[in-house]
Amino acid sequence: MISRRAVVGLGATAAASLLTRPAGAQTYPDRPVNLIVPANAGGSTDVGARILTAIVEKPFGQPIVVVNKVGAGGQVGWTELARSKPDGYTVGFIVHPGTNTVVLDPERQAIFTMDSYIPVINHVLDPGVIWVRADSPYKTLKDLLDAAKKEPHTITASTTGILSDDHLNILMAEEGTPGAFFRIVHLDGNAVQLKEGLAGNIIASFDNVSGAVKPIKAGQARALAVTDTQRSKFLPDVPTTVELGYPNHISSSARGIAAPKGTPPAIIKKLAEMLEQGMKDPEHVRRLEEQGLGIKILTGEEHLKFYAEIHEKAKKYVAWAKQRPQK
Repeated sequence: MISRRAVVGLGATAAASLLTRPAGAQTYPDRPVNLIVPANAGGSTDVGARILTAIVEKPFGQPIVVVNKVGAGGQVGWTELARSKPDGYTVGFIVHPGTNTVVLDPERQAIFTMDSYIPVINHVLDPGVIWVRADSPYKTLKDLLDAAKKEPHTITASTTGILSDDHLNILMAEEGTPGAFFRIVHLDGNAVQLKEGLAGNIIASFDNVSGAVKPIKAGQARALAVTDTQRSKFLPDVPTTVELGYPNHISSSARGIAAPKGTPPAIIKKLAEMLEQGMKDPEHVRRLEEQGLGIKILTGEEHLKFYAEIHEKAKKYVAWAKQRPQK
């Protein structure tokens, strides 16, 4: 707690602000909160955010307004979040490894670092999935990788953006089969990726389970592997990369809510408590599972450790991407 002696010498307005700050934290929130989603409306991050906010608003006591800030593979939204006032009234989704790779890539000239944010709570862990069209000649992951090795840089493979988790997923696949190289095609989001893959314009799609589960279940696409240590509850018949003999090929998109650096601890605590309550609500769980989204709630030290591990892994593949041979 700040003593009155500590604020002697400050202006009256500044001193009053410091002395009343704890009370402000106690009454938080007393107005609507903006939640920045750095992705298009209708995408899996946006859908998950809207399901969550609809459930959390009632116990939270104020509206939570989803604000889509789109552009530069999420960089526009993350820049806005980093620049926001640290008062708890603007928070936003950060995506791992997507946010990490923007920070790690000097060409992106990001004005923020990972220290620009205070992680509040993780929401979703969405494993990667590698799929082809249902009539593709590639029946297994090995078939696909063998083709990429036999004819390097000719088998098209799509991502949802440069150095996205999908892009890193491709690099992991190439690493696991030395000499295999795909012709990487970066597309603008999951909707375009689905359209191009199902139309046959792209041979292989490196996607996330939530983005591809519907066409896979409908028989329009064939999943070759889920890039995780265990099978997805949404695609239980699809083997994992670990099962198939690629123990280091593990890729996913972790999506969590963060606040700008400097947000008071009491507000972070209140946010985490309210969001966790909403995430555990049976209606929230049911609605996310309908979208093929797996919930992974992480807070506190466990949360920080998880994100630090992802950051270290992202460093390796950002460097690898820069050195990757081109045709």
